[in-house]
Amino acid sequence: MPHSRIAIYPGSFDPVTYGHLDIIQRSLRIFDRVIVAVARNSQKNALFSIDERVELIRTVLKDEERVSVDTFTGLLIDYVAAQKAHVVIRGLRAISDFEYEFQIAQMNSTIGHEVETLFMMTSVQYGYLSSSIVREVCSLGANVDSFVPPEVKAAMVTKYKLNKR
Repeated sequence: MPHSRIAIYPGSFDPVTYGHLDIIQRSLRIFDRVIVAVARNSQKNALFSIDERVELIRTVLKDEERVSVDTFTGLLIDYVAAQKAHVVIRGLRAISDFEYEFQIAQMNSTIGHEVETLFMMTSVQYGYLSSSIVREVCSLGANVDSFVPPEVKAAMVTKYKLNKR
């Protein structure tokens, strides 16, 4: 079998949204395999544990055999090398995303010369969507059907009900 084209799509995915899933599906048009890599060392105040996030992503992508879900700690570049991949996928919604992501990509390129970062513009319908916004509106009781898959919505509603007790 020829060399497989593997891309790593890292993030916190707290929770995974339709915007994330759109980037994954579009990445599969370019790559043979995509590894969704959930960061263990995220500085963010997470709603879901790492294991819950991984399970939710696996659940919503259960029919996509070319996608795997994993976790990583430490430098992304080290994880990419360990997976024998050479491309990191990053989704961009706005210019503000680009500034931050550009800095990270430049740092990664300096540390790991053989790793490329591929920026994918979000699809228009997801340009405003972020996990933090979804968490906030769900915590306030808004309907999140158009932002996350049903399994993710159910997990979020359950989590917020438990937190209100």
